[in-house]
Amino acid sequence: MPIRRIAALLLTTMLAACAHAPQTAATSRAWSDAGQLVLVTTADWDATTGTLRRFERDGDDWREVGEAAPISVGRTGTAWGIGLNAARSDGPVKREGDGKAPAGVFAIGTAFGYATDATTGLDYKGMGFNDWCIDVPESPMYNRIVDRSVAKAPGLDKSSEPMRLDLHAKGDQRYRQGFVIQHNVDGATPRGGSCIFAHLWGSPGQATAGCTAMAPETMQPLLAWLDRSRKPVFVLLPKAQYAALKHEWNLPEIVR
Repeated sequence: MPIRRIAALLLTTMLAACAHAPQTAATSRAWSDAGQLVLVTTADWDATTGTLRRFERDGDDWREVGEAAPISVGRTGTAWGIGLNAARSDGPVKREGDGKAPAGVFAIGTAFGYATDATTGLDYKGMGFNDWCIDVPESPMYNRIVDRSVAKAPGLDKSSEPMRLDLHAKGDQRYRQGFVIQHNVDGATPRGGSCIFAHLWGSPGQATAGCTAMAPETMQPLLAWLDRSRKPVFVLLPKAQYAALKHEWNLPEIVR
């Protein structure tokens, strides 16, 4: 091969590497100060069940806490969401109403439930009859939990997501305990997906509309462990994507 062509190929390779490196560094820096990590892995994009693990930062490494536990995700599996990582299209992409749980890395927001308070290090809000999460894309309050007796904006009455399922859906206990997964928060991309939570499941393995569900005996110690001062993050990835991104995203090693 001519020397000039070899030099050109080397230059192209170096430029590509340089172009990729800042994006990789910027991506991992988005959660480099996280002291707690909730990890959910599924078999593939179509799986509706998976495993939840908890990790806390130990120096520069992650240390697993507690036991792994079964969870369920969206009724049609998972898809790339809008979170702390750079947007991706190497797989399905989350859209409103698709029944998929968003994949990626997300900040953990407010805990919520039916009780007036809870044992958790997260901010907590007890939900009332008028609290709804707005899943109407054309609403200016899209993807926000609001008190519909106070908030005034078009489309609020069209929401299908009451936060007190027990009062609106014959005693349903799924939202008795949970927390917000901060998907599609900044700018609330229209039809990008809304009202993504971790919450209790109705029955073991029951799929969701796009959330992550688990047993009460998994949720209770998880809420008690989570601490907003440690800037916790929630990570959901199919196993193949986890293996491919683990090093680049500085994610924990799964040892069991």
